[in-house]
Amino acid sequence: MAVGQTPDFTETLRAAEQGDAGAQYSLGVMYGAGIGVPIDNAEAVKWLRLAAEQGLAVAQFNLGNMYRGGMGVPKDYVEAVKWYRLAADQGYAPAQFNLGNMYANGEGVPSNFVTAYAWWNIAAASGAEEAITNRSIAEESMAPSQISEGQQLSTEIFERIQQGNQ
Repeated sequence: MAVGQTPDFTETLRAAEQGDAGAQYSLGVMYGAGIGVPIDNAEAVKWLRLAAEQGLAVAQFNLGNMYRGGMGVPKDYVEAVKWYRLAADQGYAPAQFNLGNMYANGEGVPSNFVTAYAWWNIAAASGAEEAITNRSIAEESMAPSQISEGQQLSTEIFERIQQGNQ
């Protein structure tokens, strides 16, 4: 399919039903955004979950967003963190950024600015502008020892991610 071209629903559905994670993700997006079908967040969650369970990071991230926002499922920050973490551990920067936000806000996890800083630091290394901004703002209210701890934690997490993606 060419960039900007609307996916064919019938072809995508056929591939998704045969277990193609990319097609399952595409259906989730189609239902979530109303592309070629009426918006149906519950159906979006169904297809995103199938793709996410196969390990597709972008689907895991989007499923986390659905749980965080209560779209098609009851709002559940713990479940959002679970899916963000799975995607973040694959090196998916938007999930790393959101995981940092969850730690900063104490949503689904205990509030922890050192851990938030670590995740933002990792996302920032991938060029995520919002993570760079959040990390800088956090540094203003953190003690030097906390920043050092956050940098050490981000190194440990990054090394774990690198080992898992080899």
